[in-house]
Amino acid sequence: MILADESDTLALGAKLAALARPGDVIALSGGLGAGKTTLARGLLAALGLPGEAPSPTFAIVQTYGPPETRLQVAHIDLYRLDDPGDAAELGLDDLRYDHLLVVEWPERLGAHLWHDALQLRLEPVPAGGRRLTAEVPPSWEARWPPI
Repeated sequence: MILADESDTLALGAKLAALARPGDVIALSGGLGAGKTTLARGLLAALGLPGEAPSPTFAIVQTYGPPETRLQVAHIDLYRLDDPGDAAELGLDDLRYDHLLVVEWPERLGAHLWHDALQLRLEPVPAGGRRLTAEVPPSWEARWPPI
């Protein structure tokens, strides 16, 4: 799928928001500036977050919930995670019970990435925009691609 510009990336986030449920994991991969945070912002805005969501790069985990958003969300940025084992200290498995997890830089989890995560990769294309590729687990097959 090609996302021509920022508005396409925000719109995809909004479509995912309509399909996501507590317990889901959406893993966003791609280099710096690939559009991971933009996609997450589109999702959070569609869930009702007023204003622009900050990047959780320094906080690592930023949580949202009602009445701010229609469901509980943990926006997670693992860029600064040095070792996959350090993720256990973040309590992500506990958050997953009742939150939607939106995880940037999921490759930092190594083998600890949940097997049922919707894995989305954003890569710049030479003509402009981004190419989005997806690894769709069984729990997302009926929901993917978002229409």
